[in-house]
Amino acid sequence: MNKKLVKEVKQSFKEHFRTKPLIVFSPGRINLIGEHTDYNDGFAFPAAINKGIALAISKSTSNVSSVYALNKEEIYAFDTSKIKPLVDGGWRNYVIGVVAELQMLGKQIGNFDSVFAGNIPGGAGMSSSAALENSFVYGLNDLFDLGLTKHQMILVSQKAEHNFAGVKCGIMDQYASMFGIKKSALLLDCRTVESEPFKIDFKDYKLMLINSNVKHDLSESAYNDRRKVCERVSELLHLDALRDASKEDLDRIKTDISEEDYQKALYVINENNRVKQFSEAIKKDDIEALGNLLYQSHEGLSTNYKVSCKELDFLVDRAKENTNVLGARMMGGGFGGCTINLVKKDEFKKFKKEVSKRFRATFEYDCSVYSVKLSRGTQIVKKENN
Repeated sequence: MNKKLVKEVKQSFKEHFRTKPLIVFSPGRINLIGEHTDYNDGFAFPAAINKGIALAISKSTSNVSSVYALNKEEIYAFDTSKIKPLVDGGWRNYVIGVVAELQMLGKQIGNFDSVFAGNIPGGAGMSSSAALENSFVYGLNDLFDLGLTKHQMILVSQKAEHNFAGVKCGIMDQYASMFGIKKSALLLDCRTVESEPFKIDFKDYKLMLINSNVKHDLSESAYNDRRKVCERVSELLHLDALRDASKEDLDRIKTDISEEDYQKALYVINENNRVKQFSEAIKKDDIEALGNLLYQSHEGLSTNYKVSCKELDFLVDRAKENTNVLGARMMGGGFGGCTINLVKKDEFKKFKKEVSKRFRATFEYDCSVYSVKLSRGTQIVKKENN
């Protein structure tokens, strides 16, 4: 949790609404391995991080609900009885989507005032949208005594993303943001929506995120297209999802599908296996194996699933050249965002400087480098801090 962020939101709320709010912190997430497996009922290895969304919220006596996005300095007022997706609504669709999905469950949502701000870099693949959705569903659940479990809340967040933001995401982002455990990653079974926490000792290494600061326009449509490919291949195999498929299964229908679709399905099958291998490597304390699996994952994402881009490939290639980096891969939906890297602690600053310089020289703009810690999931900030 970021105390500075919480303080800023709390201060802004008091300036705008002059009452004491409930304050929620909802973290972003990283995914160590297991990309594009969640909507295939597969396995992933996400973790909540110490960057996120802080939300201040209280009941309102007004006849509308008001949301102030502090970072953007934008305020949005709406009537909770007349909600529909907004064209080019941006962050607003995530908020009203949560309210609408709660109403679909028969929950009574009164009017509310709120302020939120975040320190998750936009488009970096750290799921600022899931953190925003979770912060609102968690805050509204407490504020209006809705009685929802955390599992019910993340399904509300996911449906808001599907029906209001138009992204048919899996459940991983919302799950990791809600259920994160300090210093741990979660081996998540996306079919049962249950996880096993793995406390990870990275030894002499630490996590580095390098944001390419690029977001190619085709990311959302390409995401949905790949989901359709996976569903089509599963149907041909008479399976519920690619999670149940083996390479042998896929080879049996190879002549019935295009080479591109074959490669995409093969990536998902291989990535699911890599997630399981990753959990075994943690148990064995084999940190080198973790690094190798990250590189294998990126190779699959880039050449089979084709969701990388020249900037991400460049960053991973630079990591491969450096003996102080154990592994790296692109993270998130693709076509921009971050790479996740396992870098030697005492060489962290040196690698940061070197890769930043080379990126600038090649692309003529800057990448951004962050260190992150594995943190606790969505939570109400202690009342005495209000």
